[in-house]
Amino acid sequence: MPGWRIRLHIAALAVFSWIFVYGVANAEGSRPANPFEGRSDLVESGRSLFNQYCAHCHGPNAQQGEKPRDLRRLKIRYEGDAITVFYTTINNGRVEKGMPVWKGVLSEDVMWQIYTYLQTVQTEP
Repeated sequence: MPGWRIRLHIAALAVFSWIFVYGVANAEGSRPANPFEGRSDLVESGRSLFNQYCAHCHGPNAQQGEKPRDLRRLKIRYEGDAITVFYTTINNGRVEKGMPVWKGVLSEDVMWQIYTYLQTVQTEP
């Protein structure tokens, strides 16, 4: 019987350790970070990628008259959460609104270059 208790304690410790590590990683990783932040040399390639993948719905160079699709308004609409909304929407889509799932289609580098471009065209309130 003593071996049973030791195994139970080890299993419980493993579970609690996993919960702790997963919780910390999840809390730290909950807000995505643009690895290309401030890289002005990638703005033009981001614009080109935007026009290739996104312009058919969001307008050439992100110039779209419809407010819900106007990505120049990310900063106005979502303030500090714009990066999270962008990342979540790109990866998961909004199929009910016509936004496809891009996860697995666009690489992380392509996605972040597009975001780097979008940061340069944000409308001020």
